[in-house]
Amino acid sequence: MNSLTWDQVHARRLARHHLVEPASGDPREPVRDVCGVQSQVAAAAELAIGSRVKGATRERVRAELYDSKRLVKTYSLRGTLHVHAADELALWMAAMRWKPYWRAKDGWHAYHGLTAKQGEAFVDAVREALDGECLTREELAGEVSGRVGAWAKDRLASNWGELLRPVAYLGVLCFGPVRGTKVTYVRPDRWAGLRTEVGDQPDPEESAMEIVRRYLRAYGPATHQDLARWFALRPPEAREALESLGDEVTRVEVEGREAYVLAADDDDRWPSGPSCLRLLPQYEAYVLGSGPKEVVVPKDTAARVFEHGRGRYEGAVAHQIMLVDGVVSGMWERREKGGRVEIRLESFVKLDSGRTGELEREVERVGRFYGAEATLSTGRLTGGRR
Repeated sequence: MNSLTWDQVHARRLARHHLVEPASGDPREPVRDVCGVQSQVAAAAELAIGSRVKGATRERVRAELYDSKRLVKTYSLRGTLHVHAADELALWMAAMRWKPYWRAKDGWHAYHGLTAKQGEAFVDAVREALDGECLTREELAGEVSGRVGAWAKDRLASNWGELLRPVAYLGVLCFGPVRGTKVTYVRPDRWAGLRTEVGDQPDPEESAMEIVRRYLRAYGPATHQDLARWFALRPPEAREALESLGDEVTRVEVEGREAYVLAADDDDRWPSGPSCLRLLPQYEAYVLGSGPKEVVVPKDTAARVFEHGRGRYEGAVAHQIMLVDGVVSGMWERREKGGRVEIRLESFVKLDSGRTGELEREVERVGRFYGAEATLSTGRLTGGRR
């Protein structure tokens, strides 16, 4: 069994997340490689993508979503909003339909308290309502309830998209451009020419296993518990998924912890990487997927994070973070004021001159992303706007 250090693991994860050397050109490459970017906070997703592409700006990322449509936002992992490469949307939706309630005898309809007839009618109504249209939630609720009955209006009004998730997984719905302060919904085929409905999707089990392989490549070594948390599976289901890959996976030991990697990654090419300091947004993919949590977010750091605002409920992922060599080492806040971007950083580690230089370059990069001059101040954060 290969024996590794956490420094080696962090270095490989950072490289595969395009955080050491950002991608050139196509933003779909890093989005694919990190298995999608969580987007329940749209601005965070924009910065996460921009942090992985050389010279990226906020305007460019938005253009990829709403002009060229090479990126698309939809419900995905853990039932949350994610940005995926548009040409892989069918793969991801099929993988979501591998989840147990889709495979249950009564299917997704019963899970949501519907009969099969109601569920089918609901999906058909959404498909018809979005035929060439871009609708807000309220508009969609009105159109669908007019077709299937008033019961659908209340269900669609839920901010959590209770019934929109299965429709998305069936390939009938994704997100369109924001209209004012409201999100909109579109049909993938009408919006971006994508063939994503069930008849055009690959096999759900094969798709899910492909996602597991990608997870291991980006976030491994990983245990079945790590996979379960990331993919929203029960631990026995995650263990079964990993074991079903057979000789494609193997186990390694990382400072006393055994975990899975792809067999192709079980080699001697695990060198410690170059220094890497990055300023990253909330719901950062690296933190969401990398385990164990106590290695990525050390105990002292976690204690401070849980004191501060939303961190009391969601931990480090709720904050904009400073990542140093793969470890959460600070939090930061951003304000746009007078044509400038003001960054305030609370560092949990002492930064030497080399690290300070990296931080200054990161501040400049964040400013360029937002098209403004960026300034830096340091000190304890007090819960301002992120």
